[in-house]
Amino acid sequence: MDHDPGAELVALYDDGRPVGVAPRHRVRARNLPHAATAVVVRNTAGDVYVHRRTNGKDVYPGRYDFCAGGVVRAGELPADSAAREVAEELGVTGVQLLSLGESDYADVSARYHAFLFTCTYDGTITWQPDEVAWGAWVAPRRLATMIDELDFVPDSVALLHRWLDALRA
Repeated sequence: MDHDPGAELVALYDDGRPVGVAPRHRVRARNLPHAATAVVVRNTAGDVYVHRRTNGKDVYPGRYDFCAGGVVRAGELPADSAAREVAEELGVTGVQLLSLGESDYADVSARYHAFLFTCTYDGTITWQPDEVAWGAWVAPRRLATMIDELDFVPDSVALLHRWLDALRA
């Protein structure tokens, strides 16, 4: 039996707290406030893993990103969601997730409370083919240039702008 990601139950959030549950397809169709995670993956050299989303993604298809992440499922702790997402998207496991804080994001495509993390990983990156079309380790200064030159997802850039500003310094 195939898994239907649209039927996945997502935690609805308000004021940074869970307040209900809805199927993913309804969250996307109505841009309901939910929770999501974002994980910046770095190696010990300080490089950041950047990837391009597949054209089949339901939000920001084909755009570049420097975070792995996704929606927090109903009943799931944000840190568990972050660990699940970074493992699913990039094959990154066995890492310690360090919090980069929380923030809110909203545009016409997504509205959510973000739980932000980073980790250090020197292992093999294994893409989830339905989610990642390309990826590479990028030096921090190159990432800053790429964001100015390429079509990056707006949420990661907005949510982590202070972190990015520190990279540019």
